Amino acid sequence: MDLESGLYQNRVKKESWRTLLTLAYQSLGVVYGDLSTSPLYVYKSTFAEDIEHSETNEEIYGVLSFVFWTLTLVPLLKYVFIVLRADDNGEGGTFALYSLICRHARVNSLPNCQLADEDLSTYKKDILAPNPTTFGSSLKSTLERHRVLQKCLLVLALIGTCMVIGDGVLTPAISVFSAVSGVELAMAKEHHKYVEVPVACIVLIGLFALQHYGTHRVGFLFAPVVIMWLLCISSIGVYNIFRWNPHVYQALSPYYMYKFLKKTQRGGWMSLGGILLCITGSEAMFADLGHFSQLSIKIAFTSIVYPSLILAYMGQAAYLSQHHVIENDYRIGFYVSVPEKLRWPVLAIAILAAVVGSQAIITGTFSIIKQCSALGCFPRVKIVHTSSKVHGQIYIPEINWILMLLCLAVTIGFRDTKRMGNASGLAVITVMLVTTCLMSLVIVLCWHQNIFLALCFVLFFGTIEALYFSASLIKFLEGAWVPIVLALTFMLVMYVWHYGTLKKYEFDVQNKVSVDWLLSLGPSLGIVRVRGIGLIHTELVSGIPAIFSHFVTNLPAFHQVLVFICIKSVPVPHVRHEERFLVGHIGPREYRLYRCIVRYGYRDVQKDDLEFENDIVCTLAEFIRTGKVGPNSVDENSTKQDEKMAVVGTPSTHVEGIQMREDEVDNNPASASTSELKEIQSPVVQLRKRVRFVIPDSPEIDRGVREELQDLMEAREAGVAYILGHSYVRAKQGSSLLKKFVINYGYDLLRRNSRAPTYALSVPHASTLEVGMAYHV
Repeated sequence: MDLESGLYQNRVKKESWRTLLTLAYQSLGVVYGDLSTSPLYVYKSTFAEDIEHSETNEEIYGVLSFVFWTLTLVPLLKYVFIVLRADDNGEGGTFALYSLICRHARVNSLPNCQLADEDLSTYKKDILAPNPTTFGSSLKSTLERHRVLQKCLLVLALIGTCMVIGDGVLTPAISVFSAVSGVELAMAKEHHKYVEVPVACIVLIGLFALQHYGTHRVGFLFAPVVIMWLLCISSIGVYNIFRWNPHVYQALSPYYMYKFLKKTQRGGWMSLGGILLCITGSEAMFADLGHFSQLSIKIAFTSIVYPSLILAYMGQAAYLSQHHVIENDYRIGFYVSVPEKLRWPVLAIAILAAVVGSQAIITGTFSIIKQCSALGCFPRVKIVHTSSKVHGQIYIPEINWILMLLCLAVTIGFRDTKRMGNASGLAVITVMLVTTCLMSLVIVLCWHQNIFLALCFVLFFGTIEALYFSASLIKFLEGAWVPIVLALTFMLVMYVWHYGTLKKYEFDVQNKVSVDWLLSLGPSLGIVRVRGIGLIHTELVSGIPAIFSHFVTNLPAFHQVLVFICIKSVPVPHVRHEERFLVGHIGPREYRLYRCIVRYGYRDVQKDDLEFENDIVCTLAEFIRTGKVGPNSVDENSTKQDEKMAVVGTPSTHVEGIQMREDEVDNNPASASTSELKEIQSPVVQLRKRVRFVIPDSPEIDRGVREELQDLMEAREAGVAYILGHSYVRAKQGSSLLKKFVINYGYDLLRRNSRAPTYALSVPHASTLEVGMAYHV
């Protein structure tokens, strides 16, 4: 047995290592496409007009020293060894850090948060309660007391997010433009001087036009292309080192950074904006954490990406150190250091690598906009899941075409690597600064470490990034204004949408109907109860929405079973299917009124088909059968409301629970042993559809539960109607001019041009009823 146990453990260990290496291999194509193409434009951007070559190698050695230490300190030390550990249940990125802080400090920007959400298994309960005597506890209470600090934290997260979106515009432009810039050198003809602009535009149009097919169709090519590119640049780097300057390794000493700044002074400081481009794409290591694992990303970077980049930059420096004066304009470009016979093959590989790197940042932009939309910080957009097997591969048509137009505008407007580099550098370093600030809060609030450790982190990395930020910001008029304008535009859209959504929810809370009013109507609710199920969609997690009273006042008839459904997002990446539904009664059982809260994480895929409708009915039936919660006659405003609701799993995960069968009775003996099951069947036989509930063998259910289940079956057979609210939001009288402009024009414009809620997209039009209401907020 010991031998068999040892063999089994070895086999499991071998399989885990095989899986890990496979993930590391796949991460090369998804995570490192952008970072690996940076040698195309770093030296050209660095030496463009800010500093010039002299007969000595001090400038070249100084730039190489800066590149080496920047790559070592930021991607390797900061991200690989520190930031990757700050995952939100396996997910990374700016919003993952923000949601992590929100959960620990209770400063969530979502208005419909509940205490019950904190019981989700994805919440890490072992780090929720800091020591009350620590600085973290004081900081937590300070954040919870002051709304201004909470808004500042939200704005900080939005700045980082908007800069990521701006990077999604700039990275494809500079990567593709730099890759195709080798066409001119390869042709070696003067009249082809501006051929790279139309070629770059054609490549960009093709790249964005193929997005709707999804990355899974060509994803298997990503990793081989990046590996081929890394082997290519590292091999050329080794060749240039031994061919031109074997002593270039001396430049790795930080002493050359000091000599560089001392000699070049202001020009050298301004050139840091070009050196900064060597770490573009580092944020992808953290943002794409949800698709891979920490260890796989670390293995890929430390074993392949990092050494390949260092060799590539050393090779370029070795070549430049022996070619101080060259006649043409390509004296400092990437392709001039490539042997002439290899320029065409390298050009082809470079274009493929630039497309792969651009694809990664475009997909990342789609993902982060989906997160923002789920958390109520971005207008609703159409989200298409391009793969049924690979999680997280999505396509957003509106954002795709906006990104394409902006990319083309940047490429045609700038037409040179220098200004594109200035713009891209500012976007990249701003995201990193935001990550550093949020990480310092994570260290104190979530990791419960000493405040001095957080200060050391923010001072060390913040100083480095602030130096680069200042060098990028000084070039505001030379291209750096682009990411600022893009970020401000997207941030204005996000903040206006978030503000309008928050005010609309507050109006719903203030105008919701009390349960006392409902109880006074009696079991019939004072109206005619017709057969069927009425699904009333609301954003409230407690109370009766005003839309209900508005409807019954004008049309006093409703369905025999009423379900108030709230589809909400919670600040966690994923919610397990077993914890998806919160179900409870509204009023006594004979009212046949229920509340069903459907919880999704910001990376979960929301069902939008008939399966979701069936899940709702089965969940209600299981809730009725188990009787987890008694009649709920407590005021919905009670703080104990969350305790009155039960967590019920979906039929796909709760297979031992109640199941629903439609149409013909399944006589297949392989499905279930009917002799051991009880059936409750509807006595109505003149219907087009027959519904029955199959429940497991259990203690005899009482008569009230049986009648309630039978009413639910009859209602399901009669059909389901969807009652959707359609709100017209206006600023109330007496509001300031700014508020009137934001609500009446800004939010209203976004609302009218945004998509309908996800659940409304697949609702049959014949079964839909929209109730309009004016909201004066």
